[in-house]
Amino acid sequence: MRNGFDGLAGIVRNILKQDPVSGSVFIFINRTGTHIKLLFWDGDGFALFYKRLERGRYFLEDQDKTTPSRLITREELMMILEGLSFKNLKRKKRFKIS
Repeated sequence: MRNGFDGLAGIVRNILKQDPVSGSVFIFINRTGTHIKLLFWDGDGFALFYKRLERGRYFLEDQDKTTPSRLITREELMMILEGLSFKNLKRKKRFKIS
């Protein structure tokens, strides 16, 4: 978790093979799950959110170890940050424009 803006953008570009200025939020969690970094491009520069938990851990459920990245929803990100599990959660049907 020593990487800053440029190091994380390099990981996104070279390892994840994605564009770090695409507008997506890229999540990095350390091995022990106690630190999380969110990197995103806000239109005129990179923004970095960094948090260390005093107790507990962040966890990406069902993360395939062979795939370095996966797409999650905004709601799943909020649940990760709040320490909630979305593994057994069922979403109620809502209106959505396709």
